[in-house]
Amino acid sequence: MSKKTERLTTRALDRLAKELPEGDEVWDSEQTGYHVRAGKRGLSIRVSYYNLSGKRRVLTLGRYGVGNMTAAKARKDAGEVLGIVAQGDDPRAVLEEAKAEEKRQQQQTLGAYLSGPYTAYQLRKKDGAANLRRIEKDFADWLDKPMGSLTRADVEHWQAQQEAVKVPKDKDAPSARPRAHGTLKRSYDALCGLLAHAAERKVIPAHPLKGIKLQRPAMSEEEMAEQASQRRYLEPEEVEALFAGLEAYQEAKRAQRRSSRAHGKAYLPDLESVAYVDHVTPWILAMYYTGFRPGDLFGLRWDHVNLAFRTVRKVVEKTAHHRPEPQTFPLSTDAVDVLKTWHRQQDEPKTGLVFPSGKHGKRMSATAMQKPWAAVRKLAGLPEDLQLYTLRHNFASQLVMAGVDLLTVSKLMAHADIQTTIKYYAHLRPDHSRDAVEAFAKAVPRAPAKEAASSEESAAPLKVVDHTKAAHTGN
Repeated sequence: MSKKTERLTTRALDRLAKELPEGDEVWDSEQTGYHVRAGKRGLSIRVSYYNLSGKRRVLTLGRYGVGNMTAAKARKDAGEVLGIVAQGDDPRAVLEEAKAEEKRQQQQTLGAYLSGPYTAYQLRKKDGAANLRRIEKDFADWLDKPMGSLTRADVEHWQAQQEAVKVPKDKDAPSARPRAHGTLKRSYDALCGLLAHAAERKVIPAHPLKGIKLQRPAMSEEEMAEQASQRRYLEPEEVEALFAGLEAYQEAKRAQRRSSRAHGKAYLPDLESVAYVDHVTPWILAMYYTGFRPGDLFGLRWDHVNLAFRTVRKVVEKTAHHRPEPQTFPLSTDAVDVLKTWHRQQDEPKTGLVFPSGKHGKRMSATAMQKPWAAVRKLAGLPEDLQLYTLRHNFASQLVMAGVDLLTVSKLMAHADIQTTIKYYAHLRPDHSRDAVEAFAKAVPRAPAKEAASSEESAAPLKVVDHTKAAHTGN
């Protein structure tokens, strides 16, 4: 069947759009390769050519009458394509590569990678779903951006926005408070984790924000005082008050139960004969004697505890993502006594959570101990700003002050890096350096004294003032 040819003018294309049967083609009589093909949606403007390999290729430029595709534009575009072919290039291959690159760019947007490969990766982790929500919520304006295009300027602008006081449109509504630096850092770290994941898998050439950190705002005097109050140890009188508060908590619970049983609720268990009225006292004592983080106590299982060998062996939850192997922690006699008593009271289970929720028997929430701690703290007469986490800081502080070396303390605290231990607790060490120089002074012979200016002066003993000691004693 011979080709149908004619000059593809505006009049010709208008007629062909109405009359040309679907699937038929008409070729331009002037430009070799330029032709139209009838389809269900109208006339397709096409160019046929042969590449350098001798393979016939067809490139569709658009549909006649759609967008700005006129007869003049169709002829012009066809001429440009044929000019590229005359230079030895393959315009369809160029177009396909451009489409592939556009697709790659779409796959490299933050939103596409977050909802695709990174979701599959994070959902295998304990806190993965929370990380995904954090990124999606806090970086909603970046989801359409290619990951590789993110810059330091983007980070600085985002931080400034988050730290600004947001004034609502409704003047009667309260202003939104600036977000805390710690909260912003958690979100930013989650984002950087995604970018590192993409870079490691060659989805993007490199981590665009590597080495870029959030700017830490200057702390107010109130914030510095609060931080100092949180990262401290307990004074002896505070330890005594803590234990008295735990006893008072237990007695209050027993009194409450006695009253309930006497007023129509005799079916409730009697608390007089049990060592612990609930999980609160053994939980707090366990933290006091081990220095464990709250999360590790919430997740502690009887499988982890070996009372015979006086050890706990478990994966530390905070560092599980880069150190998934379990670590072994020795238990003191007091810690063993607490756990043994609680174990017996729980009918000596072989497995399961050591401190399950009293409501549903599953793991307690991260905030489950806040109200009980506030109650114990009030009964003990301890400061209102004394955080539960202080028990962990006290554990490390007391060890360091007792002369335990920092490496051992770092292992007991399950710090990922000993520098953390040094940063927060090294200042509490006994003054070994002064002891060393004093030992040196006593070990070496004294230098001969210079001839005194007078016999009276030579007879007077030399008075040495220890300024450091004076500073500490206030003298």
